[in-house]
Amino acid sequence: MSHRFLLPLLLLFIATSWAQDRPIEIEDEQKVNRLYLYAVNKNLQAFDVAITVTGTGFRQRAGKPRMVHVPARSRVQLSSLIIERGKEPKYDYTLEVSAELSPRALKNEFELIKIDPKFPVTIYQSAGCTEQCAALLAAFDESPYRYTHTILADFPKVFDQISGLIVGGAERLEAMETPIVMMAGKMFLTLSTFEEVMAKMDEL
Repeated sequence: MSHRFLLPLLLLFIATSWAQDRPIEIEDEQKVNRLYLYAVNKNLQAFDVAITVTGTGFRQRAGKPRMVHVPARSRVQLSSLIIERGKEPKYDYTLEVSAELSPRALKNEFELIKIDPKFPVTIYQSAGCTEQCAALLAAFDESPYRYTHTILADFPKVFDQISGLIVGGAERLEAMETPIVMMAGKMFLTLSTFEEVMAKMDEL
């Protein structure tokens, strides 16, 4: 059973020469009498992270928190709190985040995660799009990024909406051999590779 404790997050950034759109986030997960705290890195850059936890209803290891290496786009355990019998843990925390990676940082096991690209990407697949759609979908599956895949044959209303937006209508849409990529509120009919989609995204 997992519980969310929504409390303010204070980030202390040691390195000041970089800027990230997505700071390190903290997730918690309760298992029996322990509460595990995880760092979630939604960046394409690795960081060293240390967490200082304060609060009530739990015990934790004494001593100065150790830096833990958090690879790019990963989820890593930072701390384990022992919940006191009959009490509900309530905690706050401070993070120390460094882009200067240290060989002395702990190397805990980590889970790779998918992250959101600059703009959400939806790939629409018509009946005629087989090889190119398969290749683009495989490339996104291998990439760090989340995306949405919609087979138009399964959604007639979406098919009708898109066919009304392109020259040639339903007949052309049905026969299209290239993916239809939607991002940033725009529809693209000629982007057939992952590299082309990323390049166009950078232009938007």
